[in-house]
Amino acid sequence: MRAGRGWFWATACGIVLLICASVQAQQPQPPKGPPPPPHPAIEPAALAMLKATSERLAGATTMGFTSVTTYESPARNGQPLYYTTLSEVLLERPDKLRVITPGDGPASDFYYNGRTMAAYAPAANLVAVAPAPPTIDETMRAAYEKAAIFFPFAEVITADPYKNLSQGLTSAFFVGQSMVVGDTITDMIALSNGNVDAEIWIGIKDGLPRMIRAVYVRDPAKSRYEVQFSHWRIDPVVSDADFSFTPAANAVRMEFARPDALMTAKP
Repeated sequence: MRAGRGWFWATACGIVLLICASVQAQQPQPPKGPPPPPHPAIEPAALAMLKATSERLAGATTMGFTSVTTYESPARNGQPLYYTTLSEVLLERPDKLRVITPGDGPASDFYYNGRTMAAYAPAANLVAVAPAPPTIDETMRAAYEKAAIFFPFAEVITADPYKNLSQGLTSAFFVGQSMVVGDTITDMIALSNGNVDAEIWIGIKDGLPRMIRAVYVRDPAKSRYEVQFSHWRIDPVVSDADFSFTPAANAVRMEFARPDALMTAKP
């Protein structure tokens, strides 16, 4: 009997649901609105966080930090391999920069003193020196154009980080907080501009970046990059000697040149 009553109520409920569904189907349906956007809206709160940390960076006359960059490079079989570089960075705005970079590949040193830029490869004892533009931003651009020297932390040390990070944004939103990145509590912000998808971890106490992860969506390999920041020093005492470079007497001089140009050059 109990089983019979259970079957009866289940059947009755099913009939009621069918009747309700039939009635609802006969009712006029409201017109469908536009489809949701393919990305989250740009949140003002996320932009405010990004602007605050950018102003913190731009307001520093001198600055030093350590960055550890991990990036993908595919093997011949297509398997992604991961390489890491460590950069000790010191700068004085607007025209001095020093980057000492050991890594999984050959180490390199870069010096800019407002007049010249010098790149030195200790293992090969090769040095290139050339006249440089009058600002850090222009010198980083010149180093890339002349010799494909790229600084993965460049957005952090430009004169106007907010302009570079916010230009062309298609989405910007607050992800949440992390308790495990950079040995502090950080706010996580996601950004996208159609060329790169990035996520930034920003310390809530000092407003300084602790990590940036990015993928260049137009890159066929969709390679991922991660830059971790530590040992921040805001407005440390520096001197001109910190940005001066004197190569060894036996160092082999060479011109700044892009590796891809050298590889395709005819003998």
